[in-house]
Amino acid sequence: MLCRRLASRRLPSIRWQSTTSPSLSPSPSPSPSTTTATVPEPPSHATPRLTALKSAKPFSQFLTDTFNRQHDYLRISVTERCNLRCLYCMPEEGIELSPQPRLLTSPEILYLSSLFVSQGVTKIRLTGGEPTVRKDIVPLMQDIGKLRRDGLRELCLTTNGISLHRKLDPMVEAGLTGVNLSLDTLDPFQYQIMTRRKGFDMVMKSIDRILEMNKVGAGIKLKINCVVMRGMNDREIIPFVELGREMPVEVRFIEYMPFDGNKWNQGKMFPYQEMLAMIREKYPSLEKVTDHKNDTSKTYKVPGFQGQMGFITSMTHNFCGSCNRLRITSDGNLKVCLFGNAEVSLRDIIRRENDGQPIDEGALKELRLLETVQSAALLSDEGGLVNEREREILDVIGAAVKRKKAKHAGMGKLENMKNRPMILIVDQLFQSINQACLHLLPWSRIPSHLFANLGSPQARLYHSGRPSSNNPTTTTPISDEKKSHSLPTASDPDLPHLTPSQTVHMTQITKKPETARKATAACEVSFSNQRPWELLRKGQGTHKGDVYSVARIAGIMAAKRTPDIVPLCHPGIGITGVEVTVDLVEPGTESQDHGSMKIVSTVSCFGRTGVEMEAMTAATGAALTVYDMLKAVDKGMIIGGVRLLEKQGGKSGHWVREEGI
Repeated sequence: MLCRRLASRRLPSIRWQSTTSPSLSPSPSPSPSTTTATVPEPPSHATPRLTALKSAKPFSQFLTDTFNRQHDYLRISVTERCNLRCLYCMPEEGIELSPQPRLLTSPEILYLSSLFVSQGVTKIRLTGGEPTVRKDIVPLMQDIGKLRRDGLRELCLTTNGISLHRKLDPMVEAGLTGVNLSLDTLDPFQYQIMTRRKGFDMVMKSIDRILEMNKVGAGIKLKINCVVMRGMNDREIIPFVELGREMPVEVRFIEYMPFDGNKWNQGKMFPYQEMLAMIREKYPSLEKVTDHKNDTSKTYKVPGFQGQMGFITSMTHNFCGSCNRLRITSDGNLKVCLFGNAEVSLRDIIRRENDGQPIDEGALKELRLLETVQSAALLSDEGGLVNEREREILDVIGAAVKRKKAKHAGMGKLENMKNRPMILIVDQLFQSINQACLHLLPWSRIPSHLFANLGSPQARLYHSGRPSSNNPTTTTPISDEKKSHSLPTASDPDLPHLTPSQTVHMTQITKKPETARKATAACEVSFSNQRPWELLRKGQGTHKGDVYSVARIAGIMAAKRTPDIVPLCHPGIGITGVEVTVDLVEPGTESQDHGSMKIVSTVSCFGRTGVEMEAMTAATGAALTVYDMLKAVDKGMIIGGVRLLEKQGGKSGHWVREEGI
C-alpha cells in the first residue's frame, strides 16, 4: 500500500544536491578576444571540482580546533524524554527531568542550527532522549530542512524506532536523509528485558517502512545500532550480521560504554576484536570496506550480502583523531566531546536580549535572529564586522572548540569519570573535574599528593580558618570544638570545592542567579637595577617589542584561558570585558628602590559565578610577560603583590580591599 501510494505521486527530492554557489563555480574559459597575458587559461586537465576546491573559502576558524579538525557535523538533543528504559542508557530509577523553561525551544534550536550551518556545518543529527516523542518534531525538521539552501546536506535522526513509522512520511518530505535506529536484540522477549518496555513489533514496523520507501527512491541511509554486552546479547552478533543477507542495511556493533547510572563494568564490555573473530569464524571471507575520513565505525562486508556491518570502538580503539562532531544538549550547552564534562551555555547568551526568557516564535521575529545569522555569515565571508550577539556566541563556540583535547581518556579512566547518563547528554552542568583528562592539562604537573592531602589533618587545619570581619585576608584561631568537626563540605559555604566524601569537585552554580559581575586585581614587577626603568622611561622597547602593549594583550589572553590553568574554574562563563593597565612606577615611590611596573586588571561578565580568578590570572599573565621581555637587562626582577582589589556582584555583593591590606 505504501509503495503504491509513493509511486503514484512525485516523490520529493530526498537527497540534497549541493548547488554550486557563484564563488564555487568554475570561471568560463575566456574567448580569444578577451584573453590576455596576465589572465592565463586554466590548464586543460582542470576539472570543475578542482576549480571549485581552489576557489572555496577557508573553513570557519570558530569550528576548527587546535589539531586542525574541522567540525562540520552537529548533533542536537531535542528532548530529555524517552519511551524506553534501556539498561546501558538510563539509570534504572529514571532521571529527574528539567523544568521546561530550561530546555531549548524550537526557535532556539532553529537559530543555533542556522548559525552553525552559516559557519560550515553540513550535517545535523537530531537526538534525544527519543526525538520522536517531541510533539513538534516534524515542524522542527521542516524548518531545519530549509537550511539546505544555506549549505546543509544531511538531516539525520537517531531513534529507538518505537514511534518512527507514524511520522516517517512527513520527515522524509522535510528532508530526512539518514536514520540510526537503536536495536540491541532480535528476540522480542529479550527486547523487553533490555529496554524494560514493550515495543519490538513497532520497531520492526519502522525498519520495514524505511526499506519500502527506499525501494521507490527515498534514499534514506539506514543504520541499526546494537550495543553489545557480554552475557546479555553477545550471542546475537551472528543473527544481526545475517540481517544484511537480504536487507540493504548497515548493522553497527557498539562497544558498551560507561555513563552515569548504567552500572558499567569492564566484565560486560565485549571488545570488537572478539566480535570480529566470532564473525570470521562463521564467515571466513569477511572483507574490510574502505572507511571515509570521519567515519566512527570500522566497516566490513560479507561477499554476496546486500548489507554490511561496522564496529564503533569507543573503548578499545578511539577514533578521536578524525572527530568532526559537536553536540548541543537539550538545555543549550555545547559539548565538544561525548566523554568530556566541559560544557558552555549557548542558551543563556541567546536569551539575554529577551530578559532571560525562552525565545518563542514572536521573540524570534522581534529580535530578527534568523536575519542576523544570515547577515553575520555574509559579513564574515566579506571580512566585515559581525554584530555583537553573533560575535559573542561564535567567540564562545570557538573558545570551546579550541579547548578540545586530542582524544578522550582510556577505558580504565572513563569508568571512574563523572559524566551525564547516556540519556542525558542533555542536562545540567557537570559537578566534578574530569579526572580522566588531568594528564592532558597544563597544570597536570602539580604533584598528585597535593590533591590527595586535602583530606589530611594538616589540610583540615589549614582550611578551617574563618575570615575575620575586619580583615578579610586573615584567618582567626578556631576552637577545639570546631577542630573536632569533620572537614567542611560543599554544603559549607566556606569550603565549597569539597564534596561530603571529601573529594575535590567543581562547585555547582546552576541554581545561582545570573548577575553582572566584575573583579579588579593587581600585581607588581619590581626591578633589581636601574636599567629596565631607564629604558621604559625613555619610551624604548626591547627587541621583543613594545612592553606595555604586549603585556596588556597577554593579560587579556590569560583572563580568557583561566579555566585551562586553574582546575576548578568554570569554563565558558561569558566574559564581557577585560581591561589591563600597565604603568611605570618611579624609583623611590611605593618603596621601590629601582622602580617597577604596576599592573591592574579588571574583568567583567554576566553570569552565575564571579571572575576574581580571571582578574588575578590577567594581572599575573601580564606580569610574566613584562619579566620575559625585560629579563635580558634584569634577571633579578621580582613579581609579587598579586591581590584582589575589588569584587562586585553575586551573593556576597560588593567587596573592596581595605587600604594597606
